[in-house]
Amino acid sequence: MLQDKPVPITKKGLGKLQAELDQLVTVKRREVADRIRTAKEFGDISENSEYEDAKNYQGWIEGRILTLEKTIRNAEIIKEPSKKAAGTVQLGSKVKVKDEYGEENFTIVGPVEADPKKGLISLESPVGKALLGKTAGDKVKVTTPGGSSTLHVLSVK
Repeated sequence: MLQDKPVPITKKGLGKLQAELDQLVTVKRREVADRIRTAKEFGDISENSEYEDAKNYQGWIEGRILTLEKTIRNAEIIKEPSKKAAGTVQLGSKVKVKDEYGEENFTIVGPVEADPKKGLISLESPVGKALLGKTAGDKVKVTTPGGSSTLHVLSVK
């Protein structure tokens, strides 16, 4: 059997995944089972859209539970950046950059926690890959689906 790939994640991110898993297992499973039971009471299930919807939702819940369990099982907590590497962009670093549109702050996270709208950039994204190993003062050329730009690294914490 092939080993699953480690999933880099922060302690906070792991907590969120565990809370979602708990919610799905303890609450959502029961809710969907009740929906299926109620829909069966309507009679012929072959033409029962409520039953069909409930079964589809049940499939989604079970798939999500399996995904979360696998992710949690393979979670590798991101450690605080070491003192030796302080000032170098790495997993868990908070980075302030500037480009032609202004300044932005990013936190470099694992792909599971990535949420660009909240400034959480995956280390596997084009920007994340370009920033890894850089220090304040470095200039980085990044090619994204939106085009190319140059980022100036202002600070790394």
